[in-house]
Formats: sequence, structure tokens, C-alpha cells
Amino acid sequence: MNPKTRVVVIITFSFILSFCAYKYTDKWSDFKPYLPSICKTFNSRLVENSTSNPDPQNHPFPFRISEKLSLQDWFLPSNKVELRTKTPWNAPILWEGTFNRTYLEEYYRNNPVTIGLTVFALGKYLDKYLEKFLASADKYFMPGHKVIYYVMVDDHSKLPYIEYGTSRFLKPRVVAKEARWQDVSMMRMKTLADMLQDFIKDEVDYVFCMDVDMDFRAPYGVETLGELVAQAQAWFMNSPNTEFTYERRPESKAYIEMGQGDFYYHAAVFGGTPSRVLDLVRSCYAGIMEDKKNNIEAVWHDESHLNKYFLEHKPTLILSPEYCWDYKIHTEMEHVKLAWAMKDYAEVRDNV
Repeated sequence: MNPKTRVVVIITFSFILSFCAYKYTDKWSDFKPYLPSICKTFNSRLVENSTSNPDPQNHPFPFRISEKLSLQDWFLPSNKVELRTKTPWNAPILWEGTFNRTYLEEYYRNNPVTIGLTVFALGKYLDKYLEKFLASADKYFMPGHKVIYYVMVDDHSKLPYIEYGTSRFLKPRVVAKEARWQDVSMMRMKTLADMLQDFIKDEVDYVFCMDVDMDFRAPYGVETLGELVAQAQAWFMNSPNTEFTYERRPESKAYIEMGQGDFYYHAAVFGGTPSRVLDLVRSCYAGIMEDKKNNIEAVWHDESHLNKYFLEHKPTLILSPEYCWDYKIHTEMEHVKLAWAMKDYAEVRDNV
């Protein structure tokens, strides 16, 4: 119960007590000394009831929605004490149950935003994965909000026909297909940098960059919006950093020394404000090109450079494995929002 409602209830209760005492005892003077203690007790019970066991999805609103969104308004880490919900630098790690969805939806209803979603679908990936990715995104990605899909393909004629929902817009773009899948993965950083600089930054408030060989399974909503958003890689969520598959060769710009590192981040999903994502992809591309000059290629290509960037530029929000799950780990994961597609790399990659 919010403070204003509590005051109204206390005043009403006090009035009823006073009326009853006057009407039935005619001894108001005898009753009056006890009224403050009764009201104090009643108020303490209201406070106790209003703060215990909040429902993370339908937690009561404060008296008004804040004009500027702050973490304490919507983030409820104490509801998942059995999970890691904060980083050492106090950024939230998002799990189902750690956020107040109702509050966030109300805030963004009052403060509308446009979200961009970029995806590359080239070669066999276009044939096999794009339709399911876009159809599931139209159903589950940022439901109720304006979304622009920036879809990069190498054959415009193969774009799947999908009847998009209200406030959903498709902006396809033809790009050249690289000879190796490793180069497709790495060179997308250059394409993203150019597009962000040329027009995406002027069209959206937030942007996510995702791989196409995934599909959405449940609402992937505004709780994921942040200045710089990283995806924790599902296979390494509970591993020590000595087991992370960082680039370990000092010759590479992606090099991370053994013993360093906070999380292993998955390059299949990253996002944030256009300016922060632009800085990220520019930095990754610069590292990739510097490595090419030195005749070295990072062990996990653009993902290695992305992990180096996040080591030096801490994410403001980290998505738990619920937001990008691999069912090869196990099939009993609850609250999966986005899942890896089951795939045969020999089928979709020209070189494995």
C-alpha cells in the first residue's frame, strides 16, 4: 500500500473509532487518550503487510511512476537469492522474477521508445533460419512496443513473407557474402558500425544485435533495455574464469590474461543505446583488422574481441542464460526467452 493510501485509511479508521466511541459511550474524553496508540498499531500493520513478499511481476506501483527510471524502481534481486543477480560493479543480472514487469511496462507506456533488432542471414542461414527467427520475434520481442527489424541478406528475393504486427517495420539490406563463415561473423562489425552511424542511431532509442540461428520462446521485453547490454554465455555461467575460452595469445588484440575476466559473453546477443553499441562494434572491428595485419585470428573471432571490450567497458546490464539458452545443456531450463536452434554446421557452413 502506498503512503497516500495508507494515510487515507488511517484517517478513515480513526474517524470510525471516534464516532463509535462518542455514539455508544458518550465518554469521548475517556476514549481519546487511547486513539494515538491504536492508530500507531494499525499503521505498523499496514506497513508490514505492504512490504512483505512482493510479487515481482505485479508488485504495487509507487504513488507515481518516476519520470526517470532508476534500478531501485524495478529491479528485485532479493527475490532470487539462490541465483547470482548482481555483478561486482553492481550491474543487474536479469532472471525471471528479478524485475517488476508491470512497473516497467507502465513506465515505457508513458515514455515510448523504439527498439531496433539487427540480424544477418546469409547463404544457407537465410534459407534455414530467418523465417522462424522473424516470426518468433514478431510474437515475443518487445511486445507492445515499436520495433524496426534491420535484416541483412545476400539475396533479397529469398526474404520470407511475414505479416508483421502493429508498429513493426522491416528494413532489409543486401550485403555481400564473405567466403568463410568466420569472416561473415567478423565483418558484420564493420557493417553494423556503418549502419549505426549512417541511420540506425537516428531511428531507434535502443538496438539489439542477434544471430539468426535462434528463435524466441517467450516475451523478451523492456526489462532487457539498458545502456550497454551483454549476454552471459549459457555454457560458462557457473564456470571459473580460468575455464573461459578467451583469446590467450598476447599477439592478438583480443588477448585476456589468465585469471582475468568477469563473465564469458556470448556474441549471439548484445545491445544497448546506439552510441554505446556503435563504440562496441567499432572497437571490435578495429581489433579484428589489427589482428589481420599481424596475421593472427582470435580463437572465437568477433566473440573474442567482444569479450575483450566488455572486460574494459563493463556492461550496465547482463542477461542470464534464460535469454539465450542452449537445450543441449539440459531441457529443463525454465523461463527460456530465446533458444539456440538445433543445427548441423556441416549443413549450413561452406567451411566448418
